[in-house]
Amino acid sequence: MVRGRRLEWWSLFWLGTVIAVVGLVTGQSQAMRSAWIEDCLSLLPPTFFLLATWFEGRAPTRRFPFGFDRAASLAFFAAATVLLAFGAILFYEAVATLIRREHPVIGSIRLLGQEVWFGWLMIGALTYSIVPPVVLGHLKQRPAKDLNDKVLVTDSEMNKADWQTGVAGILGILGIAWGLWWADAAAAGLISLSILWDGVGAFRRATAELVDGAPRDLHQDRIDDEAQRLMDRAQRMGVSLCLRETGRIITGIVESDDPQDLARLTEGLSWRVRGLSWRPRGSAP
Repeated sequence: MVRGRRLEWWSLFWLGTVIAVVGLVTGQSQAMRSAWIEDCLSLLPPTFFLLATWFEGRAPTRRFPFGFDRAASLAFFAAATVLLAFGAILFYEAVATLIRREHPVIGSIRLLGQEVWFGWLMIGALTYSIVPPVVLGHLKQRPAKDLNDKVLVTDSEMNKADWQTGVAGILGILGIAWGLWWADAAAAGLISLSILWDGVGAFRRATAELVDGAPRDLHQDRIDDEAQRLMDRAQRMGVSLCLRETGRIITGIVESDDPQDLARLTEGLSWRVRGLSWRPRGSAP
């Protein structure tokens, strides 16, 4: 947890520098504007993670007797919504630009006594914007898996979208230089499709978690491996089992004739499986 929080604080710092650098050279480029907006929104997932971990550490209260473990679920839903909405907005803007046939113009500035094409400054800023997300996204993968934290996973996907935005933006700027007016908007459109794909997947997993669906995998909309092992074991034992996910924790209800079935069912499973309760078979929910 400590490592995850440290990485998210570093994310806020380094992404803040990226936002400042890219914002200075945005100009009229659609890809540059898309990159800058995405960089701004990429601050939200680390913020959600830090808030969720702060709430999780609070003790149960009279108004919240079950504690705050589900703060991670709410943070995951918020992060997934940002990813999905951002992809949709970028796709709309890219398509609208192509339909309007807008021709972006990149001029020159005088720098150190020399006329310099502004596109080179844009490319330099985009090149810098690629480095922090690549490094941070890679470093977040291990703690995301160790903590089973979907917010960290979504943040890592956002970092992937960030560096893809940088690469596509560079290609768009070069396209303008070569006289391909549509290259800039096309690059932004390709970026948006990648973000939409990740956003749809994250949104489906987040929604399933909030409506008490079976625990989902970190990266895909399928049953989590640990939950599947638990369900298979329950089937072999002949007991009834209902599972749900509360933040990082797998919990649920076991129905059987023997209270000892609960201990036998959870023996040897990971720290994530806790809070399961037993009730007699056939009792009212």
